[in-house]
Amino acid sequence: MSVPDQMHAAVVPGAGEHFRVTEQSVPAPGPEEALVAVDACGVCHSDEFVVQGVYPGIDYPRVPGHELVGEVVATGEGVVRFETGDRVGAGWHGGHCFHCEPCQRGNFLACENGQITGIAFDGGYAEYTAVPQEALAPVPDTLGSAEAAPLLCAWITTYNALRNSNARAGDLVAIQGIGGLGHLGVQYAHAAGYETVAVSRSPDKAELARSLGADHFIDASETDPSARLTELGGADLVLATAPSAAAMTAIHGGLGTDGQLVAVGVPGESMAVDVQGLIGKRASVEGWGSGHARDSADTLEFSALRDITPEVETYPLDDVQAAYDRMIDNEARFRVVIEP
Repeated sequence: MSVPDQMHAAVVPGAGEHFRVTEQSVPAPGPEEALVAVDACGVCHSDEFVVQGVYPGIDYPRVPGHELVGEVVATGEGVVRFETGDRVGAGWHGGHCFHCEPCQRGNFLACENGQITGIAFDGGYAEYTAVPQEALAPVPDTLGSAEAAPLLCAWITTYNALRNSNARAGDLVAIQGIGGLGHLGVQYAHAAGYETVAVSRSPDKAELARSLGADHFIDASETDPSARLTELGGADLVLATAPSAAAMTAIHGGLGTDGQLVAVGVPGESMAVDVQGLIGKRASVEGWGSGHARDSADTLEFSALRDITPEVETYPLDDVQAAYDRMIDNEARFRVVIEP
C-alpha cells in the first residue's frame, strides 16, 4: 500500500470544543513505532476525557480514539514485532517504559511513564496514526475491523475482569447492566462456562440477554437484585458494567461467601457499601481497568475462537460529531465505530 502525504483526521482543537475534520500530514513513524492505516476506530465514553479536557496533561489539538484496527503500512527503526501488511489493533494502553519498578514487576498498566492511545499521542479518529509497537496486538483475519475495534477497550475490560476473578466454570456470575460492556460480558461469561445472570433495569432486554447466553434474567426495576441472587445461591462474581453507583449498591448484597463485585463501569459518584455484610461473607468490592497489548491479543483470539462480536453502528469520519454524540448520550446499540 502506497502512503499519501496528506490524510484526514478528526481533531479536538481544545478542551470543550467540537470536532473538526481537517487535512494534515501523514505522520512518520518514529523509532519503535508503526504507521497504521486505520480501517475502524471505536468511540468510547472515555474519549470524553479529550473532548472535555478532564484528563491532565493533554496537548491540543489532539486526535482521540483508542479502539483502532488497521494495517501496518510503514515501520520505524527498531520495530521487530510487526511488518508492513500486518493487521493490528491498539487499545487504551498506549505503551510502557519497561524500566520503572512496576514494569520490572510485569505490571505494565501501572507504568510510571505509561502512555494512553489518543491522549498521549494521536489516536484512531484519522486515516493514519503512528503507534508504539508495544501497544499493538495482531488481529485475527476472521474478525471484521468494525467488530474488532470495540474489543480493544470495552471487551478487553470485561474479558480481563472475568478471567482474573476468582470465579470458575459452573459458578454463579451476574453481569450488572446490559449495555456496551454488559452485552459483551454476558457472552464471555456464557462462553467461559459460568451460570450466567443478566441484571438490568430494562425488562425489554430480557430476550436479548437470553439470546446472548444468560441463564437467568433479573429485572432490577421490579425485583431486588440482591435478594434474587441470594435465592439463586449467592453470586460468586458480580461484574458491574453499568456506570451507576446506585445499581452497584443495590446488587452487592447478593454476593455469596467469598464473592467478588468487580466494577468496570465508572460511576460519577461513590457507592455505599455494607461493610458488615462483606465481612460476614468474606466478600469484596474491587475494580478492574483495561489491559495491555498481550491482553488485547488474548481477547481478540478468544473472541474469534468463540465467534463473539459486539453489536455496532458505523459512521464515516465526516460524521464524527454525530457518532460521538450518539455514544456519549447513550443512544447507541451498543457500540459506535468510525470508519475513516
